Amino acid sequence: MLYSEKVMDHFQNPRNVGKMEDADGIGEVGNAKCGDIMKMYIKVEDGIISDVKFNTFGCGSAIATSSMATEMIKGKSIDEALQLSNKAVVEALDGLPTNKIHCSVLAEEAVKAAVKDYYDKNNIAYDKELFKDDVHNMNEHK
Repeated sequence: MLYSEKVMDHFQNPRNVGKMEDADGIGEVGNAKCGDIMKMYIKVEDGIISDVKFNTFGCGSAIATSSMATEMIKGKSIDEALQLSNKAVVEALDGLPTNKIHCSVLAEEAVKAAVKDYYDKNNIAYDKELFKDDVHNMNEHK
């Protein structure tokens, strides 16, 4: 299966790579099966994600989906960011091989984990149902 031009572009020229020292929320998720680990940092101003960075240790698809996910939530409200689905990330990348779809799921979970961390740090009440499916969230296992 060939990768789309968009996947290749985001793999070779990933957007928003790096650490954020003063992040308002950090989400770290991983998939033990494939060894991919994603760390996402968000900066929040007035309920808007003003900046976002990521570090991903993983395959090209993991890097591409992280990059695309950061592009898709930057400048959006937290509520909009929480709506980000792995399907939307895959569509924005013009598709992924079936065996790489799990990478897009990790990207979605990394965003959610960062938002959850932001909520927790700021004592913001949230619906726990929103985060119940995040089986890969590494913040919980420390």
